[in-house]
Amino acid sequence: MRIFLNNVTSFMDVIIGLEVHAQLNKLKSKLFCSCSTSYHKSPPNTHVCPVCLGMPGAMPVVNKEAVKAGIKVALALNAKIQPMMVFDRKNYFYPDLPKNFQISQYDRPLALGGHVIIESDGKEKKITLKRIHLEEDPGKLSYKGSITTASYSLIDYNRSGMPLLEIVTEPVISSPREARIFLNKLRMILEYLDVFNGELEGAMRVDANVSIAGGARVEIKNISSFKGVEKALNYEIMRQRNLIKRGKSVLRETRHFDEAQEITVSLRSKEEEQDYRYFPEPDLPVIYTEELVKEVIGTLPEMPEEKRERLKAEYGIPDNYARVLILDLKMAEYFEKVAKLVSPRIAVTWIVDILRGELNYRDLSFYECFNLMSPEEFARLLSFFIEEKITEKGVVEVIRTKLDEGGEIEEIIEKKGLFAIPKSEIERFCREAIEENPKAVQDYYSGKKQALNFLVGQVMKKTKGRADPEETAKIIARMLG
Repeated sequence: MRIFLNNVTSFMDVIIGLEVHAQLNKLKSKLFCSCSTSYHKSPPNTHVCPVCLGMPGAMPVVNKEAVKAGIKVALALNAKIQPMMVFDRKNYFYPDLPKNFQISQYDRPLALGGHVIIESDGKEKKITLKRIHLEEDPGKLSYKGSITTASYSLIDYNRSGMPLLEIVTEPVISSPREARIFLNKLRMILEYLDVFNGELEGAMRVDANVSIAGGARVEIKNISSFKGVEKALNYEIMRQRNLIKRGKSVLRETRHFDEAQEITVSLRSKEEEQDYRYFPEPDLPVIYTEELVKEVIGTLPEMPEEKRERLKAEYGIPDNYARVLILDLKMAEYFEKVAKLVSPRIAVTWIVDILRGELNYRDLSFYECFNLMSPEEFARLLSFFIEEKITEKGVVEVIRTKLDEGGEIEEIIEKKGLFAIPKSEIERFCREAIEENPKAVQDYYSGKKQALNFLVGQVMKKTKGRADPEETAKIIARMLG
């Protein structure tokens, strides 16, 4: 059954809470063993050992760097680090969990409270957090087709045991769009802290809890993208509303988001906390955090809002551009490298308005742009533009060619004939266009402004597109008086 979302106009009665699972994938080893975290391009089940496979007798050892990374995140999210933390066994059976329990945290987590400030509908809103805790990642189930149609599943345990930070919000999110804005802000913070690479598959997964007007809470498990979260919540809200309209009850259950069909499907009835039979992990010690906090607190990097103010002050760029730059740490880094070589104001307009759009069109990131067109190359291209050796149109053409085909900046300009014609030459071509097209000149004087575009077109033909259209139009208009 497909439910169309055209009627979703108000979310006043919607209550949403999120459980965000972020891999601390910048660490070198897993949470309780020495297996590498760099498994993403490896064959299935090659980054495993007796510990992360749950073999009998295998003993876990806590990765100290994972705890410190979790503390760093908790501090950045304004959470209260607990003086002691305990790992627990969360007992449940699922094929991706080889031990039949997950090492997680229950009543003594890493941190409590905290908040993230987001901007929604032009206003600031504080998304309060309930808790932050560390746990190990399960394995990955793969299906041929979708979960609803596949006749079997495959299991890859490379992900099993990855250090996972679960960040749980209070139920204060009031719309799917607000959920997506929060997740974008959270991802940005995690990337600034250098504990997380959001480009990697499975780096951040979300369980969303949603209810309408205080009704039964439905959990949607393992949504793997921010757009997916918004789509899943939109569908689920409409599904629940349609049930209520028909006089039916919304059941408390766990559902799965089928990305292929963009629907949620029922998995099982919702578990209660007691169903997991939590108890302290007997093979791991209590961890006291005071000394670890002292080690971490001085290592916190410049955070997004701090960076925004510094970029404005150091480079003299407008606030609206600084706000965009900080949304992507790699874009901000790219800008700073370019801005040290050419005018920062010119650099920021080209990076935010043009280069970012070309990358988005190709589904590329600034992380990839560093290799496709280095900041030094981009600065050199802008230098040609500043020195009027290439037009604005020519710069765009070079960017597109560089991203699509590669090559050296100068070779692309030479091969495509993009070096600009001197202004004196353009003026000569403008005079020729005026002399050769008296009817267009007469039309211009009679008020037909499109005649100016015709004359500009004649100049563009003469220069084989190498003249700047806007500058050419100004020159012709001046000559015609």
